[in-house]
Amino acid sequence: MVRVGDPFLEEKNGGKKMLRRTDPEKNGNRLAQELEPSSGRPKPKYLDLAMHRRNIRLRREYLYRKSLEGKERLLYEKKRKIKEALEEGKPIPTELRNEEAALRKEIDLEDENTAVPRSTIDDEYANATGNDPKILLTTSRNASAPLTQFVKELKIVFPNAQRMNRGGQVISEIIETCRAHDFTDVILVHEHRGVPDGIIISHLPFGPTAYFGLLNVVSGLTLPLHDIKDKKSMGTTHPHLIFHKFSTKLGERTVNILKHLFPVPKPDTKRIITFANQSDYISFRHHIYEKHGGPKSIELKEVGPRFELRLYQIKLGTMDQDEAQTEWVIRPYMNTSKKGNLLRD
Repeated sequence: MVRVGDPFLEEKNGGKKMLRRTDPEKNGNRLAQELEPSSGRPKPKYLDLAMHRRNIRLRREYLYRKSLEGKERLLYEKKRKIKEALEEGKPIPTELRNEEAALRKEIDLEDENTAVPRSTIDDEYANATGNDPKILLTTSRNASAPLTQFVKELKIVFPNAQRMNRGGQVISEIIETCRAHDFTDVILVHEHRGVPDGIIISHLPFGPTAYFGLLNVVSGLTLPLHDIKDKKSMGTTHPHLIFHKFSTKLGERTVNILKHLFPVPKPDTKRIITFANQSDYISFRHHIYEKHGGPKSIELKEVGPRFELRLYQIKLGTMDQDEAQTEWVIRPYMNTSKKGNLLRD
Protein backbone atom coordinates (compact mmCIF):
# COMPACT_ATOMS: atom_id res chain seq x y z
CA MET A 1 0.00 0.00 0.00
CA VAL A 2 1.51 3.37 -1.05
CA ARG A 3 1.09 6.18 1.46
CA VAL A 4 1.78 9.89 0.99
CA GLY A 5 4.74 10.89 3.13
CA ASP A 6 6.58 7.56 2.89
CA PRO A 7 10.34 8.36 3.33
CA PHE A 8 11.31 5.66 0.82
CA LEU A 9 8.92 7.10 -1.72
CA GLU A 10 10.26 10.65 -1.19
CA GLU A 11 13.87 9.50 -1.55
CA LYS A 12 13.18 7.60 -4.77
CA ASN A 13 11.30 10.48 -6.39
CA GLY A 14 13.48 13.43 -5.48
CA GLY A 15 11.53 14.40 -2.39
CA LYS A 16 8.24 14.70 -4.29
CA LYS A 17 5.14 13.07 -2.94
CA MET A 18 3.40 10.82 -5.42
CA LEU A 19 -0.01 9.14 -5.24
CA ARG A 20 -0.85 6.34 -7.66
CA ARG A 21 -4.21 6.39 -9.41
CA THR A 22 -6.18 3.22 -8.80
CA ASP A 23 -6.82 1.32 -12.02
CA PRO A 24 -9.77 -1.12 -12.17
CA GLU A 25 -7.84 -3.35 -14.59
CA LYS A 26 -4.86 -3.69 -12.24
CA ASN A 27 -7.06 -4.20 -9.20
CA GLY A 28 -8.94 -7.04 -10.88
CA ASN A 29 -12.30 -5.30 -11.07
CA ARG A 30 -13.63 -7.72 -13.68
CA LEU A 31 -17.24 -6.70 -13.26
CA ALA A 32 -16.45 -3.10 -14.21
CA GLN A 33 -14.45 -4.32 -17.21
CA GLU A 34 -17.29 -6.51 -18.45
CA LEU A 35 -20.01 -3.91 -18.10
CA GLU A 36 -18.19 -0.69 -18.97
CA PRO A 37 -14.40 -0.19 -19.03
CA SER A 38 -13.17 2.85 -17.11
CA SER A 39 -11.58 5.63 -19.19
CA GLY A 40 -9.29 6.74 -16.36
CA ARG A 41 -10.03 10.43 -17.03
CA PRO A 42 -10.79 12.86 -14.20
CA LYS A 43 -14.45 13.80 -13.79
CA PRO A 44 -15.26 17.18 -15.38
CA LYS A 45 -16.36 20.01 -13.09
CA TYR A 46 -19.66 20.42 -14.90
CA LEU A 47 -20.67 16.94 -13.69
CA ASP A 48 -20.26 18.07 -10.08
CA LEU A 49 -22.39 21.14 -10.83
CA ALA A 50 -25.05 18.97 -12.46
CA MET A 51 -25.04 16.64 -9.45
CA HIS A 52 -25.44 19.64 -7.11
CA ARG A 53 -28.41 20.90 -9.12
CA ARG A 54 -29.92 17.42 -9.11
CA ASN A 55 -29.65 17.21 -5.31
CA ILE A 56 -31.37 20.59 -4.99
CA ARG A 57 -34.18 19.41 -7.27
CA LEU A 58 -34.59 16.16 -5.32
CA ARG A 59 -34.72 18.10 -2.06
CA ARG A 60 -37.47 20.35 -3.42
CA GLU A 61 -39.42 17.33 -4.66
CA TYR A 62 -39.10 15.70 -1.24
CA LEU A 63 -40.44 18.78 0.54
CA TYR A 64 -43.29 19.05 -1.97
CA ARG A 65 -44.30 15.40 -1.52
CA LYS A 66 -44.05 15.82 2.25
CA SER A 67 -46.45 18.76 2.10
CA LEU A 68 -48.85 16.72 -0.04
CA GLU A 69 -48.83 13.93 2.52
CA GLY A 70 -49.72 16.45 5.21
CA LYS A 71 -52.74 17.54 3.17
CA GLU A 72 -53.76 13.92 2.59
CA ARG A 73 -53.50 13.20 6.31
CA LEU A 74 -55.69 16.24 7.09
CA LEU A 75 -58.26 15.08 4.53
CA TYR A 76 -58.21 11.59 6.06
CA GLU A 77 -58.93 12.99 9.52
CA LYS A 78 -61.94 14.89 8.15
CA LYS A 79 -63.30 11.72 6.53
CA ARG A 80 -62.71 9.75 9.71
CA LYS A 81 -64.71 12.24 11.80
CA ILE A 82 -67.61 12.18 9.33
CA LYS A 83 -67.57 8.37 9.18
CA GLU A 84 -67.57 8.05 12.98
CA ALA A 85 -70.43 10.53 13.27
CA LEU A 86 -72.54 8.59 10.76
CA GLU A 87 -71.82 5.22 12.41
CA GLU A 88 -72.62 6.48 15.92
CA GLY A 89 -75.67 8.53 14.87
CA LYS A 90 -74.16 11.81 16.03
CA PRO A 91 -74.45 15.17 14.22
CA ILE A 92 -71.75 16.13 11.73
CA PRO A 93 -69.13 18.44 13.27
CA THR A 94 -69.93 22.09 12.58
CA GLU A 95 -66.63 22.82 10.81
CA LEU A 96 -67.22 19.98 8.32
CA ARG A 97 -70.83 20.60 7.30
CA ASN A 98 -69.90 22.55 4.15
CA GLU A 99 -67.63 19.70 2.97
CA GLU A 100 -69.84 16.82 4.05
CA ALA A 101 -71.42 16.02 0.65
CA ALA A 102 -68.12 15.90 -1.25
CA LEU A 103 -66.35 13.92 1.47
CA ARG A 104 -69.16 11.35 1.73
CA LYS A 105 -68.86 10.65 -2.02
CA GLU A 106 -65.14 9.97 -1.59
CA ILE A 107 -65.81 7.73 1.42
CA ASP A 108 -68.25 5.60 -0.61
CA LEU A 109 -65.60 5.04 -3.32
CA GLU A 110 -62.80 4.01 -0.95
CA ASP A 111 -61.88 0.55 0.28
CA GLU A 112 -59.55 -0.76 2.97
CA ASN A 113 -56.49 -0.27 0.74
CA THR A 114 -57.16 3.35 -0.24
CA ALA A 115 -58.88 4.73 2.85
CA VAL A 116 -55.73 5.19 4.94
CA PRO A 117 -52.99 7.32 3.32
CA ARG A 118 -49.62 5.62 3.12
CA SER A 119 -46.27 7.36 2.98
CA THR A 120 -44.14 6.55 -0.07
CA ILE A 121 -41.28 8.95 0.68
CA ASP A 122 -39.28 6.43 2.71
CA ASP A 123 -40.44 3.40 0.71
CA GLU A 124 -37.44 1.96 -1.13
CA TYR A 125 -39.74 0.30 -3.68
CA ALA A 126 -41.97 3.33 -4.40
CA ASN A 127 -40.60 3.70 -7.96
CA ALA A 128 -39.89 0.01 -8.59
CA THR A 129 -43.00 -0.58 -10.71
CA GLY A 130 -41.78 1.66 -13.52
CA ASN A 131 -39.05 -0.64 -14.85
CA ASP A 132 -38.36 -4.36 -14.78
CA PRO A 133 -35.84 -5.51 -12.16
CA LYS A 134 -32.23 -6.06 -13.20
CA ILE A 135 -30.50 -8.57 -10.92
CA LEU A 136 -26.88 -9.60 -10.43
CA LEU A 137 -26.34 -13.15 -9.14
CA THR A 138 -23.05 -14.06 -7.52
CA THR A 139 -21.61 -16.37 -4.87
CA SER A 140 -19.16 -16.41 -2.03
CA ARG A 141 -15.50 -16.76 -2.91
CA ASN A 142 -14.11 -20.08 -4.15
CA ALA A 143 -17.54 -21.42 -4.95
CA SER A 144 -17.90 -25.19 -5.15
CA ALA A 145 -19.51 -27.03 -8.05
CA PRO A 146 -22.87 -27.56 -6.25
CA LEU A 147 -23.09 -23.86 -5.39
CA THR A 148 -22.25 -22.84 -8.96
CA GLN A 149 -24.91 -25.21 -10.29
CA PHE A 150 -27.48 -23.83 -7.84
CA VAL A 151 -26.79 -20.25 -8.95
CA LYS A 152 -27.17 -21.32 -12.59
CA GLU A 153 -30.64 -22.61 -11.74
CA LEU A 154 -31.47 -19.38 -9.91
CA LYS A 155 -30.61 -17.48 -13.09
CA ILE A 156 -33.50 -19.31 -14.76
CA VAL A 157 -35.79 -18.52 -11.82
CA PHE A 158 -35.25 -14.73 -11.93
CA PRO A 159 -35.93 -13.01 -15.27
CA ASN A 160 -33.40 -10.35 -16.34
CA ALA A 161 -30.73 -11.85 -14.06
CA GLN A 162 -27.01 -11.86 -14.86
CA ARG A 163 -24.63 -14.32 -13.22
CA MET A 164 -21.05 -13.38 -12.32
CA ASN A 165 -18.23 -15.53 -11.01
CA ARG A 166 -17.11 -13.88 -7.76
CA GLY A 167 -13.35 -14.34 -8.08
CA GLY A 168 -11.48 -11.85 -5.91
CA GLN A 169 -14.18 -9.19 -5.92
CA VAL A 170 -15.04 -7.50 -2.63
CA ILE A 171 -18.63 -6.59 -1.78
CA SER A 172 -18.09 -2.83 -1.92
CA GLU A 173 -16.76 -3.02 -5.51
CA ILE A 174 -19.70 -5.18 -6.61
CA ILE A 175 -22.29 -2.83 -5.09
CA GLU A 176 -20.62 0.30 -6.49
CA THR A 177 -20.40 -1.13 -10.00
CA CYS A 178 -24.00 -2.38 -9.91
CA ARG A 179 -25.20 1.07 -8.86
CA ALA A 180 -23.33 2.62 -11.78
CA HIS A 181 -24.98 0.21 -14.24
CA ASP A 182 -28.56 0.52 -12.93
CA PHE A 183 -28.91 -2.90 -11.31
CA THR A 184 -31.90 -3.03 -8.99
CA ASP A 185 -30.84 -5.97 -6.80
CA VAL A 186 -27.80 -8.05 -5.91
CA ILE A 187 -28.29 -11.65 -4.76
CA LEU A 188 -25.36 -13.30 -3.00
CA VAL A 189 -25.51 -17.06 -2.30
CA HIS A 190 -23.04 -18.62 0.13
CA GLU A 191 -22.33 -22.16 1.29
CA HIS A 192 -20.89 -24.34 4.01
CA ARG A 193 -18.77 -27.32 2.94
CA GLY A 194 -20.29 -27.43 -0.52
CA VAL A 195 -23.91 -27.08 0.64
CA PRO A 196 -25.74 -23.79 -0.12
CA ASP A 197 -26.84 -22.41 3.25
CA GLY A 198 -27.69 -18.72 2.82
CA ILE A 199 -29.01 -16.03 0.47
CA ILE A 200 -28.56 -12.28 0.83
CA ILE A 201 -30.88 -10.03 -1.20
CA SER A 202 -29.77 -6.39 -1.36
CA HIS A 203 -31.94 -3.81 -3.11
CA LEU A 204 -30.18 -0.95 -4.89
CA PRO A 205 -29.35 1.84 -4.66
CA PHE A 206 -30.10 2.32 -0.94
CA GLY A 207 -31.44 -0.96 0.46
CA PRO A 208 -33.01 -2.79 2.20
CA THR A 209 -30.98 -5.98 2.60
CA ALA A 210 -32.64 -9.24 3.66
CA TYR A 211 -30.68 -12.20 5.05
CA PHE A 212 -32.17 -15.67 4.62
CA GLY A 213 -30.99 -19.05 5.78
CA LEU A 214 -31.20 -21.71 3.06
CA LEU A 215 -32.29 -25.27 3.84
CA ASN A 216 -33.25 -28.50 2.06
CA VAL A 217 -31.94 -27.47 -1.35
CA VAL A 218 -33.02 -29.86 -4.11
CA SER A 219 -31.59 -29.26 -7.55
CA GLY A 220 -33.92 -29.22 -10.52
CA LEU A 221 -31.67 -31.82 -12.15
CA THR A 222 -32.83 -34.42 -9.63
CA LEU A 223 -36.53 -33.80 -10.26
CA PRO A 224 -38.42 -35.99 -12.74
CA LEU A 225 -39.02 -33.10 -15.16
CA HIS A 226 -35.46 -31.82 -15.39
CA ASP A 227 -35.36 -32.60 -19.13
CA ILE A 228 -37.88 -29.92 -20.16
CA LYS A 229 -36.76 -28.69 -23.57
CA ASP A 230 -37.68 -25.01 -23.20
CA LYS A 231 -36.03 -24.60 -19.80
CA LYS A 232 -33.54 -22.00 -21.06
CA SER A 233 -36.23 -19.83 -22.62
CA MET A 234 -38.19 -20.16 -19.38
CA GLY A 235 -35.80 -17.67 -17.76
CA THR A 236 -37.23 -14.88 -19.92
CA THR A 237 -40.86 -15.73 -19.09
CA HIS A 238 -42.40 -13.56 -16.38
CA PRO A 239 -43.98 -15.86 -13.76
CA HIS A 240 -47.12 -15.52 -11.70
CA LEU A 241 -46.35 -15.22 -7.98
CA ILE A 242 -48.18 -16.87 -5.08
CA PHE A 243 -47.51 -15.74 -1.50
CA HIS A 244 -49.23 -17.84 1.17
CA LYS A 245 -49.64 -16.90 4.86
CA PHE A 246 -47.80 -13.57 5.05
CA SER A 247 -50.17 -11.45 7.13
CA THR A 248 -48.07 -9.56 9.72
CA LYS A 249 -46.14 -6.36 9.03
CA LEU A 250 -42.93 -8.38 8.88
CA GLY A 251 -44.61 -10.80 6.49
CA GLU A 252 -45.75 -7.95 4.24
CA ARG A 253 -42.23 -6.51 4.34
CA THR A 254 -40.83 -9.89 3.29
CA VAL A 255 -43.34 -10.15 0.43
CA ASN A 256 -42.38 -6.66 -0.70
CA ILE A 257 -38.70 -7.63 -0.89
CA LEU A 258 -39.32 -10.90 -2.74
CA LYS A 259 -41.98 -9.79 -5.22
CA HIS A 260 -39.86 -6.93 -6.58
CA LEU A 261 -37.31 -9.47 -7.82
CA PHE A 262 -39.80 -10.40 -10.54
CA PRO A 263 -41.34 -8.28 -13.32
CA VAL A 264 -45.07 -7.96 -13.89
CA PRO A 265 -46.32 -11.17 -15.60
CA LYS A 266 -48.52 -11.47 -18.65
CA PRO A 267 -51.98 -12.98 -18.12
CA ASP A 268 -51.31 -15.96 -20.38
CA THR A 269 -48.00 -17.06 -18.86
CA LYS A 270 -47.88 -20.70 -17.72
CA ARG A 271 -45.14 -20.31 -15.17
CA ILE A 272 -45.87 -20.13 -11.42
CA ILE A 273 -43.56 -19.43 -8.48
CA THR A 274 -44.82 -20.05 -4.95
CA PHE A 275 -43.57 -18.75 -1.61
CA ALA A 276 -45.52 -20.61 1.08
CA ASN A 277 -44.94 -19.77 4.74
CA GLN A 278 -45.22 -22.52 7.34
CA SER A 279 -43.97 -21.76 10.88
CA ASP A 280 -41.70 -19.00 9.48
CA TYR A 281 -40.07 -21.38 7.00
CA ILE A 282 -40.74 -20.16 3.46
CA SER A 283 -41.04 -23.01 0.95
CA PHE A 284 -40.03 -22.10 -2.59
CA ARG A 285 -41.58 -24.04 -5.49
CA HIS A 286 -41.32 -23.49 -9.23
CA HIS A 287 -44.01 -24.95 -11.51
CA ILE A 288 -45.40 -24.77 -15.01
CA TYR A 289 -48.89 -25.88 -16.00
CA GLU A 290 -50.42 -27.23 -19.18
CA LYS A 291 -54.03 -27.32 -20.34
CA HIS A 292 -55.09 -30.46 -22.19
CA GLY A 293 -58.76 -29.57 -22.48
CA GLY A 294 -61.19 -27.89 -20.12
CA PRO A 295 -60.39 -26.06 -16.89
CA LYS A 296 -60.38 -29.33 -14.93
CA SER A 297 -57.68 -30.92 -17.10
CA ILE A 298 -54.75 -28.77 -15.94
CA GLU A 299 -51.48 -30.61 -15.34
CA LEU A 300 -48.99 -29.06 -12.91
CA LYS A 301 -45.29 -29.86 -13.37
CA GLU A 302 -42.53 -28.94 -10.94
CA VAL A 303 -39.43 -27.53 -12.61
CA GLY A 304 -37.21 -26.76 -9.65
CA PRO A 305 -35.09 -25.89 -7.83
CA ARG A 306 -36.77 -26.55 -4.50
CA PHE A 307 -35.66 -25.10 -1.17
CA GLU A 308 -36.73 -23.47 2.11
CA LEU A 309 -35.90 -19.95 3.29
CA ARG A 310 -35.63 -18.74 6.88
CA LEU A 311 -35.54 -14.96 7.36
CA TYR A 312 -33.23 -13.91 10.17
CA GLN A 313 -32.33 -10.25 9.54
CA ILE A 314 -33.36 -7.13 7.60
CA LYS A 315 -31.11 -4.06 7.35
CA LEU A 316 -32.07 -0.67 5.97
CA GLY A 317 -28.91 -0.22 3.88
CA THR A 318 -27.04 -2.30 1.32
CA MET A 319 -24.88 -5.29 2.19
CA ASP A 320 -21.63 -3.31 1.98
CA GLN A 321 -22.74 -0.89 4.73
CA ASP A 322 -21.72 -2.35 8.07
CA GLU A 323 -23.08 0.71 9.86
CA ALA A 324 -26.58 0.31 8.36
CA GLN A 325 -29.44 0.30 10.84
CA THR A 326 -30.98 -3.07 11.63
CA GLU A 327 -34.71 -3.00 10.94
CA TRP A 328 -35.42 -6.48 12.32
CA VAL A 329 -33.40 -9.42 13.59
CA ILE A 330 -34.58 -12.81 14.82
CA ARG A 331 -34.40 -13.53 18.55
CA PRO A 332 -34.46 -17.33 18.76
CA TYR A 333 -34.00 -17.44 22.54
CA MET A 334 -36.62 -14.84 23.41
CA ASN A 335 -39.19 -16.20 25.87
CA THR A 336 -42.40 -15.52 23.94
CA SER A 337 -45.25 -17.63 22.68
CA LYS A 338 -45.32 -15.85 19.30
CA LYS A 339 -41.77 -16.53 18.26
CA GLY A 340 -42.95 -19.29 15.90
CA ASN A 341 -45.41 -17.03 14.04
CA LEU A 342 -43.47 -13.96 12.99
CA LEU A 343 -44.69 -13.81 9.38
CA ARG A 344 -48.36 -14.63 9.95
CA ASP A 345 -51.03 -13.84 12.53
